[in-house]
Amino acid sequence: MVSAAEQLAANINFGALAKAEELKKRIWFTLGALLVFRFGTYIPLPGIDPTAWDQIFRSQAGGILGMFNMFSGGGIHRMAIFALNIMPYISASIIIQLMTTVSPTLENLKKEGEQGRKVMNQYTRYLTVILAVFQAYGISVGLEGAGNVVSDPGLAFRVSTVITLTGGTMFLMWLGEQITARGIGNGISLIIMAGIVAELPSALAGMFELGRQGALSTGLILLIIVMAAAVIAFIVFMERAQRRLLIQYPKRQVGNRMFEGQSSHLPLKLNTSGVIPPIFASSLLLLPTTVANFNAGQGPDWFIAITTQLGHGRPLFLLLYVGLIVFFAFFYTAIVLNPAETADNLKKHGGFIPGIRPGERTAEYIDYVLSRITVVGAAYLAIVCLIPEILISYAAVPFYFGGTSLLIVVSVTMDTVAQVQGYLLAHQYEGLIKKSKLRGRRR
Repeated sequence: MVSAAEQLAANINFGALAKAEELKKRIWFTLGALLVFRFGTYIPLPGIDPTAWDQIFRSQAGGILGMFNMFSGGGIHRMAIFALNIMPYISASIIIQLMTTVSPTLENLKKEGEQGRKVMNQYTRYLTVILAVFQAYGISVGLEGAGNVVSDPGLAFRVSTVITLTGGTMFLMWLGEQITARGIGNGISLIIMAGIVAELPSALAGMFELGRQGALSTGLILLIIVMAAAVIAFIVFMERAQRRLLIQYPKRQVGNRMFEGQSSHLPLKLNTSGVIPPIFASSLLLLPTTVANFNAGQGPDWFIAITTQLGHGRPLFLLLYVGLIVFFAFFYTAIVLNPAETADNLKKHGGFIPGIRPGERTAEYIDYVLSRITVVGAAYLAIVCLIPEILISYAAVPFYFGGTSLLIVVSVTMDTVAQVQGYLLAHQYEGLIKKSKLRGRRR
């Protein structure tokens, strides 16, 4: 039986957006904040030669620099003040999440609710500053050693670069929090998505230009477009897929009244780990190639041989890529969702899975189900990332058509649309309540 809320959600008319003033303000605020982010990706670092850096970047675009340039919206290609983007904050968040499994203090903070979450967010900000400083210093040293990129190398350049890039990351972190609080959607995710989407037109233009020059055939271009549409549809289907465990609550007595037992569902997503596995796998595999390219192919013979085999489309690269995606899918799922903790929460609230004894047996059953759906989720991630990876290597397709970028764009879009629908649903509820009050007064 469909509830009234579900019926109302199904009948939401986005024409009601014109009447939802609060939602319109949030959307305009979000667009304005993302516009500020885009302006920042065009402001170059002081003390560098953009032309010299452009030549070096183009020679390294197939490595890890190309991937992070995709996330930063072209900020690394232009070596802008937002070149680090929000990646240090994401790394800090993941590290703090991992630390909750080994640190009793952080684990207790996680269980304390809103207050504990605030403290953990503060720890994440401190760690973001530390990571940003280290990465910014590494970039300054790398720029100085990259040839004639830096006009006046030395301590002053390194200090100014560290301050500028770290300040840019902290500003984006603050901007993302403002979008989350005063805008629509998750601010951090929207900033990453905005960087990817902003470079898509130039990537499409580049692909069509290759087709005009004859480097890409018309059939291959059509295949890429069809493949992108099919992958997007597949991502939408799999991201919405859930395995729902039936949860039963027994009868309970409140005063002299007896309430019937209720039932609900524990939804388990097929892809609990999100886009973390492809990002981690790509970063680890592209790092050796990038280091080798910066060294102009110099180094031990074994290192050169390994980096050669780790090139895009090579069998060793594809094999390790799939293996790392599967590993991180299981690893991050185990961090995010703890079956024992979920079973304890169910037991505290009197909930149980029919046919399964509460407590340890419930935890084992949840772990059993979670392990099997994670196999499907990991296979889905591997398929989505592997097919575009082959096209990137053999057809010179930009990173923007890769599985990771499509995953991020589709997932963030789905979350944002869901929030817009939630605001419209609440607005319609408010309208119905006002109408019912007016009718009651007339009577």
